[in-house]
Amino acid sequence: MKSKTKEIRESVSELLELPKDIMLDLPRITLLGKLQLYIENHKGIIEYSDTRIRVNTKSGVIRITGRELSIKTIVTEEIIICGQVENIEFIE
Repeated sequence: MKSKTKEIRESVSELLELPKDIMLDLPRITLLGKLQLYIENHKGIIEYSDTRIRVNTKSGVIRITGRELSIKTIVTEEIIICGQVENIEFIE
């Protein structure tokens, strides 16, 4: 069930045509082929190996699986993951 605040933010976002990722604090994910994954607005790394990476976000966990995965760049709110990305899952 959505909170009243979240419903108001969604309505304002639609009304003013503002990006939902900014208004609702959602992660923005960009996949370049199967070779690079760019995640904005994360809250930290939960798990890291060459076959699985789990990233915490305000809306849940993103699980990336693949082969030869590595974190190329990690800064406060951005992560770049390289390797053979096979699967991306959202876990609440």
